[in-house]
Amino acid sequence: MSTESERVYPVPPLDGDDDPRFTVGLLFDVCRVIERHGYPPVISGGDLVELQMSLFRFLYRPTPGGTEI
Repeated sequence: MSTESERVYPVPPLDGDDDPRFTVGLLFDVCRVIERHGYPPVISGGDLVELQMSLFRFLYRPTPGGTEI
């Protein structure tokens, strides 16, 4: 039985180590949402890579040691 307070993320990728939902399009959609909320545009290659890695960690990787935040 699931409750609202239980975490849903991270999730397993759809296909082993690969997930067709994790695309550059997803990354650019997140960039646009960030910009619409008043943050500066994400245009630097380094910022794009960091955002992509952060998004990947949120979606697929548990916190270190499996601990809750």
